[in-house]
Order: sequence, then structure tokens, then C-alpha cells
Amino acid sequence: MIPDIYGNDVRCPDPEAAALMRAAILGARRDMDSLGGMIESVTTGLPVGLGEPVFGSLESDISSGVFSIPSVKGVEFGSGFAGSESTGSQNNDTFVLRDGAVQTRTNNAGGILGGISIGMPLTLRVAFKPASSIPREQPTVDIKSGKDAVLSVKGRHDPCVVPRAPPVVDSVVALVLADHALLGGFIGPVL
Repeated sequence: MIPDIYGNDVRCPDPEAAALMRAAILGARRDMDSLGGMIESVTTGLPVGLGEPVFGSLESDISSGVFSIPSVKGVEFGSGFAGSESTGSQNNDTFVLRDGAVQTRTNNAGGILGGISIGMPLTLRVAFKPASSIPREQPTVDIKSGKDAVLSVKGRHDPCVVPRAPPVVDSVVALVLADHALLGGFIGPVL
């Protein structure tokens, strides 16, 4: 079953977490501030073999595309940064035969090994910084006078860009995957 990420204002599939997120975002707005956050993008049904082992690796091309989205400050695949705190035996994705297909028991690699898709779900998380355009006064410098100054951005601003991000991230990932499918080199049908 595909979670309904469009069923609430913050595009979160967990209703309880969505309510907490909405409250935090509204609180930041009241405080004339902003919040960052993280989203997860999952793509299923990928063929084995998209990508390259060195130049043009699937991770590097997806990361390049995702980093072109304003406010993105981090990308991780699979176990990501948490995987750096485990051992190889804990983090390795061992292969198993499941329903007649070779798959991995876990998906710590996020569906990509050696820069190439392995047929498991492509899983990545993208970190967004808080918007810097906030109505709260912040110290700055007046370059004409060379003196301290105060900046307050007027107008309507989102207190959090994260609720707008899921379709943008998913679209960028889809475009990169389509590019790799057109490049060929994959094993199996293009879905």
C-alpha cells in the first residue's frame, strides 16, 4: 500500500507526526522564524543496472540533481550517516532468493551498490535548511557605511519549505532515473 502523503498540509504519511509537524511550523511562523527538515523519497520497481561504477554513478547524479533544489543541504542513501556508525557485518546487505528473484535481506545501501541500481527500492533522505528569509530582525552589516545594521525581510514567506519538497525531490529523482534508462547499460526491462 502506498502511503497518502498528500492527505495533509505537511505531506507526511504518518497522521500523528503530521499534526506535530504542522504545530511546529505554525509555532515558527508565530515566532517570525523558520524550520528546516528532512524528507524521504522511495522509488520502487527499478531495473537492475542503472548507473555507472565511477563517473555517472547513480548516487552522484541523483545527488547532483537534488542539490540543485534550493535549501537542500544534505542527501543520504539507505542507512546513510547512521551506517557510518556500524560495522560492515551489521550494515552489509546480504543477498537472498525471494520469490525467485535475487534481492537483499536489508536495504542499507538504499537500492544502489557500486553506483548501480540493484533492483531494491531506491531510498534517499534529503535535508532542507530553514529558510533564511524571515520577518524576525537579524543582525547584518551595511556595506555602504561599514557599520552594523538590522535586517528584517518583509512580505509572505514560508516558515518551512519542507511541505513543498516531496514532489520536487521525487521529480528530480525521476528525471535522473529516466536519463540513466536512456543511457542504457541496465539489465532487465525499463518500467
